[in-house]
Amino acid sequence: MPEQRQLLWFVVLVLALDTATPTLVVGLARWAPGAAAEVLAERSVASGNRHAELLTPTIRAVLAGAGAAMADLGAVVTGLGPGPYTGLRVGVVTAATLADARGLPVVGVCSLDAIGAGLRTVVTDARRKEVYWARYGADGIRLAGPAVDRPADLSPTPPVVGDAAFGARLGVEVAPAEVTTAGLLRAAAPQLADPASAAPLVPLYLRRPDAVPPPLRKAVSQP
Repeated sequence: MPEQRQLLWFVVLVLALDTATPTLVVGLARWAPGAAAEVLAERSVASGNRHAELLTPTIRAVLAGAGAAMADLGAVVTGLGPGPYTGLRVGVVTAATLADARGLPVVGVCSLDAIGAGLRTVVTDARRKEVYWARYGADGIRLAGPAVDRPADLSPTPPVVGDAAFGARLGVEVAPAEVTTAGLLRAAAPQLADPASAAPLVPLYLRRPDAVPPPLRKAVSQP
């Protein structure tokens, strides 16, 4: 079965990044179909709203830490959120630009899919006193979400992971968990195995940005 034998030896270096939360995540992993990703280097940086400033230096640091270069990459994976408009745009545009420059496949995944594993409800800070959330079955498949709601309007199914600061408002214990390189590659695995199936990179904003263009003023008629 030559096709299966060839697939087994298909190993690539994948650059993974996520800018959906205040913690910027960049990692490099060795990936092959049907196998768990081998993370070679990873950095999580408390970046707040400084994603644009910190993303490129962090990518360079991760590559240097693994002794790799851009020319060694075989694919790029990026988190699509949900998250704030500006942060998501930085990550998605950077991933698309790197992939286009080197002719690489680029895969986007829901960032919540990359937090925790197995049966869980994931919650992250959506600001405005709201949370982004999604619910997963024991097989890790997303059953509901992603969505954005006020904590008082949710009844999350335990175990709950993500931003532990919301535990009191949700009325449940929230185990701290963040986006990881391994989680991003796990979520991206089907599309990495078949790059032709990868959907366009569409950020999951879930709501309008805080900053919007001012309305056009009506022209004043002259007498």
